[in-house]
Amino acid sequence: MKIVVIGSGAREHSLCYSISRSPLVSSIYAIPGNYGISQLAECIKIDQSNFEEIYSFCQKNTVDLIIVGPEVPLVEGIVDFFEIKGIKIFGPNKYASQLEGSKGFMKDLCQQNNIPTANYARFNNKADSINYLKDQSLPIVIKADGLAAGKGVTVAESMEIAEQAIIDIFNEKFGANMEVVIEEFMDGEEASYFVCADGENFVSLESAQDHKRIGENDTGPNTGGMGAYSPAPIFNSKIKQQVDNEIIIPTLKALQKSGNPYKGILYAGLMIKDGYAKLVEYNIRFGDPECQVLMLRMKNDIVQLILDCIDGKLNKTQIEWADDNCATVVMASKGYPGEYKKNTIIHGIEKLESSDIFQVFHAGTSHNGSNLLATGGRVLSLTAKNETLSEALNIIYESISQLEWPEGYYRKDIGKKALS
Repeated sequence: MKIVVIGSGAREHSLCYSISRSPLVSSIYAIPGNYGISQLAECIKIDQSNFEEIYSFCQKNTVDLIIVGPEVPLVEGIVDFFEIKGIKIFGPNKYASQLEGSKGFMKDLCQQNNIPTANYARFNNKADSINYLKDQSLPIVIKADGLAAGKGVTVAESMEIAEQAIIDIFNEKFGANMEVVIEEFMDGEEASYFVCADGENFVSLESAQDHKRIGENDTGPNTGGMGAYSPAPIFNSKIKQQVDNEIIIPTLKALQKSGNPYKGILYAGLMIKDGYAKLVEYNIRFGDPECQVLMLRMKNDIVQLILDCIDGKLNKTQIEWADDNCATVVMASKGYPGEYKKNTIIHGIEKLESSDIFQVFHAGTSHNGSNLLATGGRVLSLTAKNETLSEALNIIYESISQLEWPEGYYRKDIGKKALS
């Protein structure tokens, strides 16, 4: 099979790594890809939102399957486009993609189907938002309704911060014509849970825990993710059963009833307290950095799983996982998620040997002569698995110590909650 992977991050690099191990695959293309991905796939410089140009490429190269990594093309309707063209594509359609594309849509669906989540209100103007805020208790959560690259959520400890977050959203800091969703703050421990759904059936993948804040001990602004580990000990079998019955199944049934059955990866961000989980948010694709740890742990042929999903055969699918613990630590450019230097040089990457238990997945990198350059905010995901989480993390941090990148930053406390 010839496969196109859409995206350019470490998530897509880890997907290409897993895809490259499948005996079903003859060629892998990445649109647009990155330097790390180029070691596994042919990278093609096409805008991932230019569906017509992607289609022309797929026709010319007789592509059999498209796997979409990031959320933006899914929300823009890439699946609908290629289904009409008759090319197999993995991901939810435009309507179902509103689960991530619109926080208001997701919250309304939860309310209509008695899915446990935080109380909320949504507004389309600044005055009503701030007026509603006056009667709420702190901390309070302010969300931009649409996609904001993981940066549109503010957990406000004061009314001043909350008001500024609302002003920023209506001043189009995260995009035009966005509504505001105001939610009660939920206390507890976060976990990420992934399922693969084929419209009627779903199979559970695995749990993970992401570290969204830039600073250690979960301080500072949110990022796209600074590290993750899998499995998440807090996500036990009892909580899994509750989440399946009260969150996943009602969501899938609601979308099926709407005439837009969900097909693809569904990622539930959960808040767990006192043995009970509530839904924080949905994502409509693999998480980043969670995908990196899942791809290193999954024993199955990822391509066969995807084909079973597209063909509606998940009721016959069994997923097998390595018993190992797996972790990933993200190296980012200093200053991220704010301003940072671009095209800084990373030395020493050649010292790190890839294996079945250790991989360096690239995000914002390019190559110039003999130099590896950091071109983005999140740059590398160093990922390892081992019998114990502490040993997996030891492998990662020892590997980081071999790199010379003064302009780089990483958290030294990934997995701390699971180890304590």
